Amino acid sequence: MTSHDTVRNAAGDHGLSEKGLKAGSVGLIGAVVIGVSCIAPAYTLTAALGPTVSSVGVHLPAIFLVGFIPMLLVALGYRELNNAMPDAGTSFTWASRAFGPWLGWMGGWGLIAATIIVLSNLAAVAVDFFYLMLAQIFQNPSLGDLSANLPLNIATTLVFIAIACWISYRGMETTKTFQYVLVAFQLLVLGWFAIAAFAHVANGTAFDATAISPDWFNPFAVGSFSQFAAGVSLSIFIFWGWDVTLTMNEETKNPEKTPGRAATVTVVVIVLIYMTVSLATLAFAGVGTTGLGAGNPDNQASIFAVLAGPVMGPFAILMSLAILSSSAASLQSTFVSPARTLLSMGHYKALPKSFSKISPTYKSPGYATVAAAVAAAAFYVITRILSHNALSDTITALGMMICFYYGITALACVWYFRAEAFHGVRNFLFKFLAPLVGGVILLVMFFKTAYDSMDPGYGTGSNIGGLGLVFILGCGVILLGAVLMFVMYKRHPEFFRGQVLSRTSQAYNP
Repeated sequence: MTSHDTVRNAAGDHGLSEKGLKAGSVGLIGAVVIGVSCIAPAYTLTAALGPTVSSVGVHLPAIFLVGFIPMLLVALGYRELNNAMPDAGTSFTWASRAFGPWLGWMGGWGLIAATIIVLSNLAAVAVDFFYLMLAQIFQNPSLGDLSANLPLNIATTLVFIAIACWISYRGMETTKTFQYVLVAFQLLVLGWFAIAAFAHVANGTAFDATAISPDWFNPFAVGSFSQFAAGVSLSIFIFWGWDVTLTMNEETKNPEKTPGRAATVTVVVIVLIYMTVSLATLAFAGVGTTGLGAGNPDNQASIFAVLAGPVMGPFAILMSLAILSSSAASLQSTFVSPARTLLSMGHYKALPKSFSKISPTYKSPGYATVAAAVAAAAFYVITRILSHNALSDTITALGMMICFYYGITALACVWYFRAEAFHGVRNFLFKFLAPLVGGVILLVMFFKTAYDSMDPGYGTGSNIGGLGLVFILGCGVILLGAVLMFVMYKRHPEFFRGQVLSRTSQAYNP
């Protein structure tokens, strides 16, 4: 049986249907590479290490491990849903089958909104490091300042988005080839940085050599629950993106098994990378608030931009190139998720039918990919013109949306498999306990972050009428999704009446 047949039969058994994507174009290794690329470890670490250290100090490794746990638990639930219903719509399709069309639509919206927002940010980061790279190559610091020129910044960002869109439009095989090179390069440089940092510690040339302690791995040693919650929220963000391996499920070899395995492997690989680099950073720089210390507020925006020179010497430019390649690679691979979710929503009549169009040449969701690019470009232009703080606070609000749709999907696994959850140890662990615990943790984090972000001092400190801008943006995006959902209900009632994608559960077959 061909992969094409497998997709059709697996989908057909559960009332799902094939959408015209090119089956069998990605294997396990390719899926893991794309998953790692979407998470963008070099870009994510340089942006997240400083803020996380400022919240939890030397307990950074503990917080990373705590953030890893719900991601792994949710990934196990995703794997079970994919085994039963391999569908590119993932959160949207699975939540619709478990909870019905309304919650399913909102689950899909959470994924789309989060990825569109992060596409804008990834493009912006790529532009910043592009001009920084030019400044380093030509030894002209003024070139690095060009990213602050608003018209030039916007124009360059739109070019980056257009290039990433073009590569994504050409399908998974082109995406896979592009990602192999960029992911390999950023992992090589991160490994170089970690080894060099540990070498400085061993040679006594580190800025603030700090001995690694078992206490660093103890999450209960964090000062307060608010600090703990802030750290976990950041760590959840840095693991986000592994679910791209599931949205490729109709295009992978062995679609019932490969995507779930790739998701699990991706999460494990990423936590190993994060732990190694974070330990090297803390051991070399310490958590002090002056100089090269990881807790220095002046180092928060990009810890590697500050430490690359002292750690890697004349090869520091490689770190700039690695962060540029990381953000550029993630910009391109991140298009996979919203495009295929939009495709599925169009296919199942939850959005206009035009979103279900497939490129006849590349067998990719052509219309949905371009739509995602246009939305990301528009979002960046609007927020960048309005306020730089608005863009920063929207990225902070991403954590709310991630917890929202991951939590819904994890609980969809619990509900969908409720008839067989207590029949066998494996079913209990992977179809009930793991996704239940992971989903509850993430939804608790969603409500906790929403409550905390009401404080006008949260995020950049921007507020409207005394209400934190992070809360307004995060909840505003979710509310926008609800409004659009009712508009779609008026225009396409078939989906919302359960006539296209019916609510069901997995029957137990002993």
